[in-house]
Amino acid sequence: MDLSSLEIFCAVATQRSITRAAQHLARVQSNVTTRVKLLEEELKVQLFSRDGRKMTLTPDGHRMFAYAQRLLSLAEEARQAMTPDRPTGQLRIGAMESTAATRLPALLSSYHSRWPQVHLELSIGTSCSLVDEVASSRLDCAFVAEAGFDGLPEPGTRFAECGLKATWAYAEEMLLVLPPNHPPASRPEDLKITTLAAFSRGCTYRSVLERWLSTRAFEGDNYWNVMEFGSYHSILASVAAGSCFALCPRSILDLQRAPIDVRTQEIAAIDTWLIARSTYITSAYEALLRSVEARRHFPSGGGMAQAPLDRSTNRMSLKDHAAPI
Repeated sequence: MDLSSLEIFCAVATQRSITRAAQHLARVQSNVTTRVKLLEEELKVQLFSRDGRKMTLTPDGHRMFAYAQRLLSLAEEARQAMTPDRPTGQLRIGAMESTAATRLPALLSSYHSRWPQVHLELSIGTSCSLVDEVASSRLDCAFVAEAGFDGLPEPGTRFAECGLKATWAYAEEMLLVLPPNHPPASRPEDLKITTLAAFSRGCTYRSVLERWLSTRAFEGDNYWNVMEFGSYHSILASVAAGSCFALCPRSILDLQRAPIDVRTQEIAAIDTWLIARSTYITSAYEALLRSVEARRHFPSGGGMAQAPLDRSTNRMSLKDHAAPI
């Protein structure tokens, strides 16, 4: 068992796909498959259940996932402790509201404890606005969602066209949130209500939901009604009341504690990237980049990537969580 095998295992666990894991690790698919099989043989357990191309952690896999997270984090901590040139200066970071609320607290807290001499500044915005701010040097780097670039080619190409470099940070599960008595809706035509609750236009995740709804041709261009809100609290309250449906990141739902009945189901997974100008290189940014790469196998409460969960229905609270993504 080596760190490389553990990194591959965690990538497959978070991506739920050999193909996607290979893409994000820049490895050939056959190598990823072989390393997973060798790890299973070494541990003498089945780590994944396989359903076509979908990979789901078994109970043994979930236990191993927790150990792998700890080992990878400890290895990165050792690497950073041995770094001769300690980063200094200022680092201006941008992020979507959902990322700032769920993924960044643990990451930036750990970064600050290791590199207290680096002055961190965090700005909130939408993916499109953050790209503009990084490209124009108003920010040094930013976490942006893939869905913020409708109509552009694959991530590596579209970021390069803006003069940016990108490192994959995590995949966010997007859940369709329905009233508790609403039947499952795997397709737009399964929806029994026509009103969606969302933030204002320009919000990344609203565009994801609208794109999903557009896969079905309905009568007229104004088939869907939209109620615009300023917080997840009001969105979830309206859904629970039965008047509408919404799209919400799983990481936001995982923040909630007090129970309320709604039905949820995954309809998409959106990649989030750490971007910077192609020519931007500082010790502070390189340290952040290493931290992201080390912590992207962690669930939202302790790092970057969302660990897979076996849930068909969530019970959540209406703890207020404002601002668009």
